[in-house]
Amino acid sequence: MRIFISFEDSREPFHVSPDQTVEAVKQMVKKYFLLQLASDKEVQQVLELNYAGASLRDSWALGDVGVSPGAVIRCLMKDKQTPAIQVLNVVTQETLPLIEPTLLLSASVASLKTIVSLRVGLPVSTFRLSTALGVELYDCNLLSDYDIELGSTLRLDTWDGWVEFIQGCVQGHRVAIQCHLSKEKAVMRFQLRVALYIAASLGHLELADWLLQRRARPGQPVGVHPYRLWCHQTAHPDSSRCPIHVASEHGQLHILKLFVSNNPVTLACRDHCGRSPLQIAIQHGHKECVCYLISKLYSVMSLPKICVPMHVYLQIKAWVKVGQTRAASKRVHATSAAMRARIGDTVLVDGFTESKMSSKLVRDETNVPRKNGAKVLRPLTGSSQLSGRPPGGDNLQLPSLCPAAIDVGCKKMQRKRRHCSKKRGVHVFSGESRDDGDRDPRGGRALLPPITRGSNQRPLHLYAQENRCMLHTSHPSGDRTPKENAIYWLAIASTFTEKSWLQQMGVARSLARRHVH
Repeated sequence: MRIFISFEDSREPFHVSPDQTVEAVKQMVKKYFLLQLASDKEVQQVLELNYAGASLRDSWALGDVGVSPGAVIRCLMKDKQTPAIQVLNVVTQETLPLIEPTLLLSASVASLKTIVSLRVGLPVSTFRLSTALGVELYDCNLLSDYDIELGSTLRLDTWDGWVEFIQGCVQGHRVAIQCHLSKEKAVMRFQLRVALYIAASLGHLELADWLLQRRARPGQPVGVHPYRLWCHQTAHPDSSRCPIHVASEHGQLHILKLFVSNNPVTLACRDHCGRSPLQIAIQHGHKECVCYLISKLYSVMSLPKICVPMHVYLQIKAWVKVGQTRAASKRVHATSAAMRARIGDTVLVDGFTESKMSSKLVRDETNVPRKNGAKVLRPLTGSSQLSGRPPGGDNLQLPSLCPAAIDVGCKKMQRKRRHCSKKRGVHVFSGESRDDGDRDPRGGRALLPPITRGSNQRPLHLYAQENRCMLHTSHPSGDRTPKENAIYWLAIASTFTEKSWLQQMGVARSLARRHVH
């Protein structure tokens, strides 16, 4: 088919096939217009083909995105800035590019973790950064201390056994979170705080509501892992951030409404910099969140037999909290129980103990290796066993279906059944034969096999392979569910803004069919 490529002030015809990929068309455009793309350490030029308002990917075919004969594709040259550092997220298997080389390479590891936490939505106490050689980056050091060059790739790891848990939090799957909660109470409470933090960051409203029912508080700092309580004084400053701060920072209005309705005291919650949720929302320019928080701060709180302004109510709650904290501290000194750790608890100290943040998966209990002393069944050998015939030959007599040891019990059961059937007026076949030749030589009767109810399952209705919808199959490159797979391709098709809704649906079906089958 014949299409037109528009580049700068010219429009030239090209003869292509519908199955031709976008990458092949780019090579044709480069040769025709004699384009030379600059490649530098900091800036790199790339060629982009734009059709119907969407940027075409190299792996797509022209026919899948609805390119018809006579269509016009715009060709653009864009400057792509080379990222200073790339962070490989082991949890989501995504690479996070970070630009601003002069700022990053002269910054500390703590500031880099703050940027990464803001981009991926994870608390700083749930991951660590390491180099390609496995050297862990500590918060107190600078990036220049580890000889990190431009374009280096760092690795983001989480706690061992937490990969499935973090994936469930990122996707908002409550069942996955329940299945991977720790059996240790302290660790489980920390996981609930982490899950509420991620839900507030990514806007998972149902998950946040469920976590509030599990007594996770939006005004409570995430803190550090219980294994690192001995090093809490050197912890990252952002570990004291609360879910209410993250919701204000990311502009999650519905999450803010849920948190404030659950506990209005969260309006006065401060982070490590002394900022309230309102100040954070103003700083990041979230207008709707600012209007909502202001309306709540200047509202009236209804109490039994009295109504007080919200700022007075928050001040009273602050006084009560100070009194409770002082009383609790006196109680701790009186009982000499300042340390919550016990003998036998796991303690991790940076630089002295082996790190447990290597993103190891949970061990599958079904694949536990067999012990050395376990017995192994011997394989069948011999022609008689392979042929299915008994070794004794053809003269072997099978035992009776009802041996003498249980013949009495079988007879009693049959009498009882006949007696019950006579009362109901129903004739039941007892298995007795009028002919003496049908009787057992030992005098027993041939019994019917037991009646099984519901044991034979009906065969499932199988659809033909060619009639199966391509959107109901998961993508081979990831572990997306059928629903997530459909949403993914519909989101891509929606970028073709110049096409109608039905045409976008056709593009989604074409792309899904090519990438699934």
